[in-house]
Amino acid sequence: MRKYFLIASLAIFTLATTSCRDKETKVIVEEKPAVEEEDKGILEKVGEKVDDEVNKEIDEEIDKIGDDN
Repeated sequence: MRKYFLIASLAIFTLATTSCRDKETKVIVEEKPAVEEEDKGILEKVGEKVDDEVNKEIDEEIDKIGDDN
């Protein structure tokens, strides 16, 4: 009787611990570059900002002169 009780308790313990395990899943994360501007150097970035400012000043001067047509 003691053997049956021991076997039954071991079987129940084994089933209880193995059936509740979480199955492992593999997650594959693909990394992509966040911004494409990272390829540009610092001089190119500063140059673009200066060009934008100069273009704004030129547009303002053209607006001050007016349209001669």
